[in-house]
Amino acid sequence: MSRVDFTELLERIDIDILDLVLKVVVIIGISIATVICARLTRRFVQNNINKAKIDVTQLSFIKHFITGIIYFIGFTLIIFQIGYLKSIAVSIVASSGILAVIIGFASQQTFANIVSGVFISFFKPFRIGDRIRFIDRDTMGIVEDITLRHTIIRSYENKRIVVPNNVINNEMIENANIIEDKTCNYFDIGISYDSNIDQAITIIKDEVLSHKDYYDNRTSKDIEKGEEPVAIKVLNFGDSSINLRGWVWSKDPLSGFLMICDLNKSVKERFDVEGIEIPFPYRTIVFKNKGEK
Repeated sequence: MSRVDFTELLERIDIDILDLVLKVVVIIGISIATVICARLTRRFVQNNINKAKIDVTQLSFIKHFITGIIYFIGFTLIIFQIGYLKSIAVSIVASSGILAVIIGFASQQTFANIVSGVFISFFKPFRIGDRIRFIDRDTMGIVEDITLRHTIIRSYENKRIVVPNNVINNEMIENANIIEDKTCNYFDIGISYDSNIDQAITIIKDEVLSHKDYYDNRTSKDIEKGEEPVAIKVLNFGDSSINLRGWVWSKDPLSGFLMICDLNKSVKERFDVEGIEIPFPYRTIVFKNKGEK
């Protein structure tokens, strides 16, 4: 094909090479600027989290919100650089019916998640770093991040659970860190009916008080009244055991869990030495002769 023919072909398909190149350059420039602005915003917020007086949860959400706005503006500018997409966007905005449908859809899903994220960020039913548990679900873990759309929870198996903000905002949640971290942990153990209850209670108290993670929750008035540092009570009578329960305090839920695990071992070893039996279920099997009715 000759040079003249190639020029005629370009004129037929109505392509302005210079205009096309400029648009591509502008689109690439907008994309790069958007990514750079978003990264600089995230980096600035991350570097000033410890210095800022605002809560880290709110600061993290603001970071995601500003980043989202930057990407939205960049995406809008790119659309208006492409003639075909620009005409579609203008038509959609001009059509009130289609716009109403889009707004209605967004209010039910995307917009609902954003609004829920704002409520979570500012009313703070939980914060980044809190240990939470869904009461109606078998889900628990540590809150890692709250984005515009969802909340990320790290489970104790180091897996990430992604929950939409609109869903988590309507759930009943147990927060182990809200207001204060100290936790009352149950230590349950059963002893045989032949064992000495007072001796068993004394052993449990000794092991609790000697543990490094035990936290004395008594007030000065409680100490003046002579209240025991560890409460051990007879909970109930089981089929083959007398069930005891201890109320053991710790500074936070994690150290409390580890303390109870240690107490299970140390109390069992002390019981073995002192002759306190931890019973197991007994079964009586009756054999019947074939001739008997």
